[in-house]
Amino acid sequence: MSENPLLDTIVGINAVSLSNLDSSLEAVLLVRLAALVAVDAPPASYLATLRAAEGTLLQLEDARSVLIAVAPIVGVPRVISAARNLAEAIGFELDIAEALAEEA
Repeated sequence: MSENPLLDTIVGINAVSLSNLDSSLEAVLLVRLAALVAVDAPPASYLATLRAAEGTLLQLEDARSVLIAVAPIVGVPRVISAARNLAEAIGFELDIAEALAEEA
């Protein structure tokens, strides 16, 4: 058993999910972003999706478009919460990048 069975499980679930899809990674990530908004996910969940989007053609404007598209379905309070959580996740990502740069 690994030192982090929960993380291993999450990685495994995602790998199986992606291997069973015929869609582009960008499309999958946008759908996942919409799902995160719908369930009022915490910033850490957004961070995982942001990390998965590294190296793709996705831009911050794509995330904004998802928030706009789901607003009529999930409601304005949920979209505002998602925007806050997404911004917090981006802040975490920047903090991680800065820490890694300082170590180098």
